[in-house]
Amino acid sequence: MKGVVFSEFIEMVEERFSPAIADRMIELAHVPSGGAYTAVGTYSHEEMLALVGTLSTLTGVPVPELVRAYGHHLFQRFTALYPSFFEGVTSAFEFLARIENHVHLEVRKLYPDAELPRFDTPQRDERHMVMLYESRRPFATLALGLIEGCLQHWGEQADVTMTDLSEPGITRVRFDITRRA
Repeated sequence: MKGVVFSEFIEMVEERFSPAIADRMIELAHVPSGGAYTAVGTYSHEEMLALVGTLSTLTGVPVPELVRAYGHHLFQRFTALYPSFFEGVTSAFEFLARIENHVHLEVRKLYPDAELPRFDTPQRDERHMVMLYESRRPFATLALGLIEGCLQHWGEQADVTMTDLSEPGITRVRFDITRRA
């Protein structure tokens, strides 16, 4: 995982909890990097799992809730860090449909060694979208938070359901996103 994902997570922890909690989380997680992340560096996703698990222990907030909240935070940060990804986009559905063939292409230009999840949108109309997520990492709840953050960014109301289609070694989830009338 790219360092920007880690540094933004630590920033969220500092904002939502405190800098002291962030420091304690890093100390107790015993991550190989020592909690020092560069935006262009690459780090094991196991470090993120260790950090989130430790934060859950420290705060009593369940891991899925923390990861989902981080997805919301990360989407907001992406709008500030990568404004060109959002230029000309007028809705959440339009943006979500562009992730695989536009956004991820641009991310690969910035970070050629990035290992990105796959997002397909095989079904889409004005009210409903099916989005398929696939990754070797178990971060479907992060994807859920990013989807919800995207909807929030465009001020759209929708119901999002997740159907787990995972197999050993691969996380697959179907997201059904239905706009509210």
